[in-house]
Amino acid sequence: MEIKDQTNEIYRKKLELRNYQVVKANDLIQKSRCNLNLQEQKILLYLISKIKPEDIEFKEYIFQIRDFCTICGLEVDSGKNYSDIKQTLKNLHDKSIWIKRDDGGEMLLSWIETAIMYKKSGKIIVKISNMMKPYLLQLKECFTQFELYNVLAMKSQYSIHLYELLKSYENLHKKTFEIDELKKLLSAENYTRFPDFQRFVLDRAMREIDQLSDLNVTYKIIKESRRFAKIEFTIEIEKDVTERVNTWARIEEVLDS
Repeated sequence: MEIKDQTNEIYRKKLELRNYQVVKANDLIQKSRCNLNLQEQKILLYLISKIKPEDIEFKEYIFQIRDFCTICGLEVDSGKNYSDIKQTLKNLHDKSIWIKRDDGGEMLLSWIETAIMYKKSGKIIVKISNMMKPYLLQLKECFTQFELYNVLAMKSQYSIHLYELLKSYENLHKKTFEIDELKKLLSAENYTRFPDFQRFVLDRAMREIDQLSDLNVTYKIIKESRRFAKIEFTIEIEKDVTERVNTWARIEEVLDS
């Protein structure tokens, strides 16, 4: 009976998770480079999903390590979870980003102000940096909203930010990036050869976005002379109910594997 109750609780949390929404200002997505690894991105988005539309100030957001591991498909009883998440929160505190301003300047922003962890209870209390208020609180226009569930099963750090980028342009249905610009936004400049970038970053991200999110995306490469210069994405939202149900099933299969 206890095992059945635990299974039902996990299933309930996953159903509840489908209602968790991530809301970011478009400037935060489109005008800053993503320098976070996979785990850092997931923890940060999980924190952002706890922000309520009515919040006018950042609260002390609380989450249980066990709950986070459950919804992310991590081994719940692993002794490494505490130390791994502790290190990830330190990384988020120490890392900062430059974001371009409309006046031509650039602003340096930090993600996390404080974090308090309680090993015995597995509870974490996190305060997001107040510098992020214009980009995460009370957003009325020029913002992107998506279900947290759409990114939790992704296994490439490039998939999550590329998804966010394309999601922020979904109303345009098409978006063209200079290849060097896209590499910079994804922090993938180390892939100097385009075939490597295409294979290890672009194509892997596209597979995960198509299989595990609410977007259907295709792309074509634009050459200038003999140089790979630009990538044009075609972006469509997955509207068919059957497709969405199939996507949820694939996400759950990945998280349960």
